Amino acid sequence: MSANRLIQILSLLLEHDRITAPQLAQMLQVSVSTIYREIDALSAAGVPVCTAPGKNGGVTLMAGCAPDPNLFTPGEQQQLLAALDDDSDAQREATLAKLSALFRRPEEDWLQVYLTHWGSSAGDTEDFKLLREAILQRRAVQFTYASSQGEQMPYLVQPVRLVFQGNGWYLQAYCPFQECYRTFRLTRMLDLTITDQPFHRLMNPPDPELSGEIPPLFRVEAELRFAPSLAHRVYDEFDRRCVTPQPDGSLLVSTVFPDGGWLASYLLSFGGGVEVLSPASLQRQLAQASEKLREAYASNEE
Repeated sequence: MSANRLIQILSLLLEHDRITAPQLAQMLQVSVSTIYREIDALSAAGVPVCTAPGKNGGVTLMAGCAPDPNLFTPGEQQQLLAALDDDSDAQREATLAKLSALFRRPEEDWLQVYLTHWGSSAGDTEDFKLLREAILQRRAVQFTYASSQGEQMPYLVQPVRLVFQGNGWYLQAYCPFQECYRTFRLTRMLDLTITDQPFHRLMNPPDPELSGEIPPLFRVEAELRFAPSLAHRVYDEFDRRCVTPQPDGSLLVSTVFPDGGWLASYLLSFGGGVEVLSPASLQRQLAQASEKLREAYASNEE
């Protein structure tokens, strides 16, 4: 059974809306039973071939399943036929695999990813495309990074891969200056540009340290109560296994935060809709931050 014959049958099906098995057998100078075996092989491989008995029956391709006839130029079609002109079983299996892949159309628009924030421009998406280009072309990138310590530092790194974790994208890259791999959150990378500096280093980065585990000395175990009106943010920003709904609609959250001055500012973003139940140190920290805000606005009124 020829791989070339499979291509010939498919070409005839593309050329004719409907054709009978005897007609195919006559054109290819084989028996009708051979044609049926080849049709069964095409169908088993996933090519959408249909057969219908009766006076107006015949062999057809399912409506809307034919590939673009302009997918290959005439010259490419001849090259394809020449390459497939091999009667070996291995070549036949390879041909069936190629035909199967040709007809398996992926569903379109099943997933869309937008990297922009609500109300913002397409800057984040452009940075994502820029990093993809730099990774594939193996070119260094430079940017200013806004760290969680409140510093803005310049970096020149060799990008390795993009990683999605939690609610954000990260870049894993090799930093020649520090001679180690670093992980950067995309939203904190400012003034990103691709340089003309290629790199040829064999990259073998470790798994990015984004597991969410916080060392004991740098963690704050907190108990929080949120107002019902903040349920959308609670479920957006906390693991739901940490959330316990209450009969009055409020939400109790038992969680662990990285320690730092940012924590009070983060909790203040919930306004009066959050109550810190424990620890006492976090209650004091939040009270001090609230007092500073009150003093700042009080001075503006004077």
